[in-house]
Amino acid sequence: MLARATEDIPHAGIPVETPHTPIEIYSDPMMVKVFYNIFENALRHGERLTRITISAAEQTNGSFQIVVEDDGVGIAQEEKESIFRYGYGKNTGLGLAISRDILALTGITISETGKHGTGARFEIVVPPSTWRKIF
Repeated sequence: MLARATEDIPHAGIPVETPHTPIEIYSDPMMVKVFYNIFENALRHGERLTRITISAAEQTNGSFQIVVEDDGVGIAQEEKESIFRYGYGKNTGLGLAISRDILALTGITISETGKHGTGARFEIVVPPSTWRKIF
């Protein structure tokens, strides 16, 4: 899924580091659009962006966390929740709002936890019953 999202958007020479964590997430097929939207926002608004990194790990409560972070300008504290509202932002204001709705269909959450000035950081938490390891 991550590979497909990174293939669908031109990176303009920005490397995207992805984890090699073999898991399957039971989610809406549109989940790939969530990652596409995050990548597109990073490239569009990151200004001094030089990399995008994705990490993933099982949490102690059985959930699975995916973190997408970049080294761009980040998101101001007062905008961290607003970016998920329909109509908010410089372009259509739909991408992250739609992304949150797509994830919510299967109980997956998304939040922005980066530090303004050092980059955006999106945490996606997949509930315990909606993912599994692939061996």
